[in-house]
Amino acid sequence: MAHEDERIALFLDYENLAIGAWDGLGVTPFDFGPIADALAERGRIVVRRAYADWSNFDEDRRLLAKAQVELIEIPQRLGASRKNAADIKMAVDAVQLAFERDFITTFAIGTGDSDFTPLVHKLRELDKRVIGIGVQSSTSALLPPACDEFLFYDRLPGVETGTPPPRKHRGRPGRTAPAGPAPVGQSPAKTAPPATEVAVDKITVDEPVAATTEDVGALVARTLAGLQRSTDGPVLASRLKRAVLRKDPTFDEADHGFRGFGELLRNLEGQRVIALTQGSAQGDPEVGFPADDSADDDAFRLLVQVVGDLSDASGPPQLSGLKNQLRKRVPDFTEKRYGFNSFLSFAKAARARDLLAMEWDDDAGDYLLHPL
Repeated sequence: MAHEDERIALFLDYENLAIGAWDGLGVTPFDFGPIADALAERGRIVVRRAYADWSNFDEDRRLLAKAQVELIEIPQRLGASRKNAADIKMAVDAVQLAFERDFITTFAIGTGDSDFTPLVHKLRELDKRVIGIGVQSSTSALLPPACDEFLFYDRLPGVETGTPPPRKHRGRPGRTAPAGPAPVGQSPAKTAPPATEVAVDKITVDEPVAATTEDVGALVARTLAGLQRSTDGPVLASRLKRAVLRKDPTFDEADHGFRGFGELLRNLEGQRVIALTQGSAQGDPEVGFPADDSADDDAFRLLVQVVGDLSDASGPPQLSGLKNQLRKRVPDFTEKRYGFNSFLSFAKAARARDLLAMEWDDDAGDYLLHPL
């Protein structure tokens, strides 16, 4: 179980993550934000390091520097030696930090490579909690069971997938495509595959995503949902505020017209976004979601109406583009306001409530939704 005073050291086997995200999800450049947000819900990230030959990741390097990640350079060498050098350097640095910094309670290891399993075992021997992070399609089956918790990057809130490259072009843009399979444990050299059009609503690199530009109700609900998933027991207002600040240190409720965080929460309670109950300490209430789900009902009703109308007009609609259809009726609609990670999660919740049917269609390459 995560603790509110958890102090996290993050180590990224960056080439493994970036190539895995491109090959499996069609994502490039790699978006570090969802990892930062997920760890912010679990504690303070006090160390951020990423290991790679950065000459292959110019755009990624710029984005990571903006996210305050320390970039550890692994010079280009021939064959598997560069891959091994990165693995060894990262493992040695992590164990050294575990001995030298007693205050670090948790290590987050970003990789899908089973070669890091001994490192995970060693850190746990040293009484450190270990969170693994990897792209599902490129994560070894041996790694997740070794960790205290494993986060598949694909499932993190905020991850927007594109179109993975065809198998024969698997690789990261801008590098040389392999002539054949790479040796085990070695990342292949890449060539630029044909340009791939990613999701239309994907956030652009320079688009601001801070709390001041986001619906504050969505920010609070999304953070609350993350805390509820990652911990047991009640979520206190003070803890929720710390998690929000870890996601966006510039957050200030005054920017949204409130004199304090408590006043903001009471306003959101009035909007049926959250529910407040008396906590263990005066002035620090427990925060949860409304039990009667009246606000959720409005959102689900909108979804069902749109799906029904589109089905009557042109047959079962695809999940892709459906969110834009909802926004044509409610311009500020966002599933995050109701605590859902993604629009897919929101649609699955409607299916679980028997409000509509949803099934995967191989020909469409997408989910089709049907009214019940």
